[in-house]
Amino acid sequence: MVHRTSTAQVLLTDWQRLDDARFSVTARWPLSHAFFTPVGDGYYDPLMCAETIRQIAYLLGHAEFAVPFGHQFVLWDLSVSVVRPELLRVGLVPATVDLAITCVEIKRRAGRLSGLGYEAVVRRDGQVVATGRASVTCTSPAVYQRIRPEHVLTPEHRPLPLTAPAAPQSVARLSPTDVVLSPLDRENRWQLRVDTNHPVLFDHWVDHVPGMVLMEAARQAAASALGRPSFMPLGVAGEFKRYVELDAPCVIESERLFQDVPGAEEVVRVTGHQNGELTFVGTVTASSYGY
Repeated sequence: MVHRTSTAQVLLTDWQRLDDARFSVTARWPLSHAFFTPVGDGYYDPLMCAETIRQIAYLLGHAEFAVPFGHQFVLWDLSVSVVRPELLRVGLVPATVDLAITCVEIKRRAGRLSGLGYEAVVRRDGQVVATGRASVTCTSPAVYQRIRPEHVLTPEHRPLPLTAPAAPQSVARLSPTDVVLSPLDRENRWQLRVDTNHPVLFDHWVDHVPGMVLMEAARQAAASALGRPSFMPLGVAGEFKRYVELDAPCVIESERLFQDVPGAEEVVRVTGHQNGELTFVGTVTASSYGY
């Protein structure tokens, strides 16, 4: 229902339709996760919240809007904004979170869902923790085959050889296997490191780089730009302009904004380019004092 192979990666537990455009969804965040490890001084990773919001597109698409299994979902944007960071503290038991979903855009073609945009309000123990948004389009297998390069859909399609990771502590990770950036010729510039054997980021076979890999690349690039070996992003937003292919280098660059404004939140803009084309734009926000 959420396009995950491993049940350990399924964060959603229940849902209910409230009306034509509103849904209530429940999720559970584990005490420990293979990839979304605690950040700061023991807080849930906001990117796990983003992944929760992302999974809702597939759940609602299949369960409530009758999208057939086998159709492709194309992610166009995904964002999460933390409202009360203190409510992300990891407790003694897994956190149950409730998400109020409002569909702000429902597109149909020939009676079938072709696009969905929705906003999310995330609550823990009845209090708003974060808000978020996502939008997707849905395509049939036949249409998907027409819009994708023919060679990427064959069994012979191979990604680039795996490149060396950046130092984990420089991008706010603990393990080199979770690093998605490889250093290039200058500061704040990397090649996207694509490990198609990663058990979480590549939970199942895909013919392009998943959106969550790019969201993670934005977070890691921001950590490096800010010089923070551990921090909680207060906001991560991504816009996906083009497919990022597995068999060509993708260059990730970061730019620190508003550095000269005393006391302002830290904002880092991250971009991805492949074959000279803009593929991804991300924005990462962090508090000036840090979590």
